[in-house]
Amino acid sequence: MLSDRQITSRRLLLVAAGMSLLGLTGCGRGEEVAKAAAEARSAGPEPAPGALPTAQSSMTPTADPTAAASTAPASPSAAAAPVAPPASAPAAPPAAAPSAAATASASASASASASATVAPAAAATAAPAGPEPARAPAVAEAPLVYELDAERQVVALTIDDGPDPRHTPTVLALLEQYGIRATFFLIGENAAGHPGLVREIAAHGHHIANHTWTHPDLRNLSEAKVRDELERTSELLHRTTGKAPTWFRAPGGDWSPASLRVSAALGMRPMAWSVDPRDWARPGTGVITDRILKDVRPGAIVLNHDGGGDRSQTVAALKAYLPVLIDSGYRFTAPPG
Repeated sequence: MLSDRQITSRRLLLVAAGMSLLGLTGCGRGEEVAKAAAEARSAGPEPAPGALPTAQSSMTPTADPTAAASTAPASPSAAAAPVAPPASAPAAPPAAAPSAAATASASASASASASATVAPAAAATAAPAGPEPARAPAVAEAPLVYELDAERQVVALTIDDGPDPRHTPTVLALLEQYGIRATFFLIGENAAGHPGLVREIAAHGHHIANHTWTHPDLRNLSEAKVRDELERTSELLHRTTGKAPTWFRAPGGDWSPASLRVSAALGMRPMAWSVDPRDWARPGTGVITDRILKDVRPGAIVLNHDGGGDRSQTVAALKAYLPVLIDSGYRFTAPPG
């Protein structure tokens, strides 16, 4: 029994022979007949009944290369290649070239580095301004002076609350006797009432200092009132002696921030003390003397009074302790102006 292929081949041969006899090979049909005959001859013998076609006979030699590519196993490189998106999907943007990416990365790194470099300055420039700092005084406030150089065996004697015509002349005579130079803290009202005594104190070489105009508690006064107390006194002493005072002492040692500011603005330094026998309370001549001799030390500033009441005990105590201190090696001095 002939196969379909053999039957087809024989039919093509018969057709070719008939066409040749009829002379119909012209008009381009000869090539088609020759092609059909060639295909019939290449069909080969019919396989045996029941035999399976081989892999070679099942493959079509003239198969479409595209189809062959779709059925062939993909190589590793082909599998890694990106799959083209369907026509309906939007085309993906082209990938940036490596050089461009490297350039962008380098630019970003440089920008970050520049930002890190200028960040502190930019932060300092852009930082919001804080509250305005307090203005510094025109003249720096000087610290309180409580004593002199402790390395030297010197004592500074200070006399407060004068001048007083009852006691100041006696004190001046006593200081002249021992060759002592002291500092007199004068009250403005008293100085205004006894300008002759003020000039006498200055003529003996003693320092003249500011002890306010009315001897008030400066802690209870406004800054304007404090200025009036100190300024009036300094102006009076300057007019009387020709020299402005350079030292100031708060009555009772009751300093206030305003008094320190004002005194500094007026060119004065604040002087306190380190030895206070409380002679103003009139405890007795012996008590005043003993307290001073007990507490005095090198560099001490001693507080005494020649005004503000009866100062006879203070005058008697000066006569008692001054020669003792001199014999002990102490020298008296006035703090430099």
